[in-house]
Amino acid sequence: MTEGKYNIKAVSTLTGIQPGTLRAWERRYAILEPVRNEAGHRLYTEEHIRKLKWLSEKVQQGFTISQAAALLDQHEDTHTSLQHVEASQHEALSEELLQALLRFDEVKAQELINKAFALYTIDNVTINILAPLLVRIGTLWEEGKITTAHEHFATSILRARIGMVMHSFPHNGVLPKVVAVCGPDEWHEVGLLIFTLFVRRLGYEVVYLGASLKEGDIFTVLQTVKPRFVFLSCTLRQNLEPTLQLAEDIKETYPDMHIGVGGTATAGPIPEHAGQYIVGTTQSEWSEWMNSRL
Repeated sequence: MTEGKYNIKAVSTLTGIQPGTLRAWERRYAILEPVRNEAGHRLYTEEHIRKLKWLSEKVQQGFTISQAAALLDQHEDTHTSLQHVEASQHEALSEELLQALLRFDEVKAQELINKAFALYTIDNVTINILAPLLVRIGTLWEEGKITTAHEHFATSILRARIGMVMHSFPHNGVLPKVVAVCGPDEWHEVGLLIFTLFVRRLGYEVVYLGASLKEGDIFTVLQTVKPRFVFLSCTLRQNLEPTLQLAEDIKETYPDMHIGVGGTATAGPIPEHAGQYIVGTTQSEWSEWMNSRL
């Protein structure tokens, strides 16, 4: 069984379903079976979150919860096979888009992106097509398989489209503010952009600062915005130490802020004292890190 990692408060934040409603659904319709921790508190999995979002969507469409619960089993039977078909379609569209970008064919690239948005939901396109393609392009560049010109051209187009989508997500005024910025001497924003997109989808208001700021400027921003969370992105290992030092400096100045450090540079060995700042490299790890600090 998949390990549960979201408490009921976090689930309520992620799905928009009130805790009392969640308990009632579980009791009356046996929709979910959350695991319990040692203290007896409910813990939910990513699969539980997916089911709850689906049920909530059906209720918003006019179904009663009992009708939605009855439909859930039928939905689950087709879910796995549809996932395989959709993943194959994503892969084909992503490959075609990549080739257009590597040919510097902006017209074709925009046409394919528009096609993706016509076929799939906004979340689906950004998370399952555009964001992974950004990562792939970054990897190709790091491995020397494409030129810097290819990387800049492709990234600028994908980043612009993701940015448009990102700013269209509504933010939840109840949730705390977030500041996202690259660490010292970090200029590649791919990882930070993907992480920011993930946070915006959860309803957080994000002040996205992008590439590395001039020394000291981040503190001016923090003094003005007064966020609850600050996220620093680091791609190159040689920049990890100054990024972690910046995290320490921010924590010393603003003890109540939660500082997270992510990016490919954090995948290697990390000084023990800095472990508290590492948010991980996957969406589930990001969720776990944030939920533990809500």
